Amino acid sequence: MFNFDEFQKNLNTKIIGKKILYYEITDSTNRIAKELANKGAVDGTIIVANQQTGGKGRLGRSFFSPGSKSILMSIILRPKIFPNDAAKFTLMSAVAVSNTMIRFDLNPQIKWPNDILFDGRKVVGILTEMSADVDKINYIVVGIGINVNIERDEFPEDLKNIAASLCEMKGEKISRADFLKIFIEEFEKLYVEANQNDFEKILNQWRKYNITLGKKIRVLSAGSSEEFSAIAEDIDNEGALIVKTENGLEKVFAGDVSIRE
Repeated sequence: MFNFDEFQKNLNTKIIGKKILYYEITDSTNRIAKELANKGAVDGTIIVANQQTGGKGRLGRSFFSPGSKSILMSIILRPKIFPNDAAKFTLMSAVAVSNTMIRFDLNPQIKWPNDILFDGRKVVGILTEMSADVDKINYIVVGIGINVNIERDEFPEDLKNIAASLCEMKGEKISRADFLKIFIEEFEKLYVEANQNDFEKILNQWRKYNITLGKKIRVLSAGSSEEFSAIAEDIDNEGALIVKTENGLEKVFAGDVSIRE
């Protein structure tokens, strides 16, 4: 992929990415990250793979992870927050990717909670997993897959109409090393704010990039086959989606949202 020794020397961070582990190929960076976190890996440790064979997204879906064309990574976090605040880190991660995209003159569009789209197709997937006790978080693992230089005809047939990449948005190839460096630095800025319990600014940035609020949506509740229609009104301070149904306002804490045309 690229020289990680040189990469780390040029990183302008104090927490995120001070330790980076690189794998040419693995099944899942999140799996490795959780194993390392359970063994005491330090806050901000990053696992990067050039290719994944078993990458997973939200709700157990697979994530297409070809070699040398994507950014595939997991970040181990040990924030000093209560477990009920953990969902905010999912939104924070989407904002960090979006801020990075802006610096590459790309227009991010976040669909709640953390999918980043182009022309209605998914460019970035984020999966957040957590280990916690009743009153404290042991660790959070944020898995991030970014389609960087995958041409549309390189996606499998079943993904061509639902997946996109940064190079398609940009109209040219993008340096994975440059994008990753800027992303890590943007992520750290937000992580410092989050550890200071300054989430309001992060949530407002999420609102700026989102394409869900104010739209008619369909919601598939997590863990069930129940689906209902609603209007997306806002997110609350914990990152839950506030929706308006025929019965009034409700909160959606987890699930799949699709925007109705």
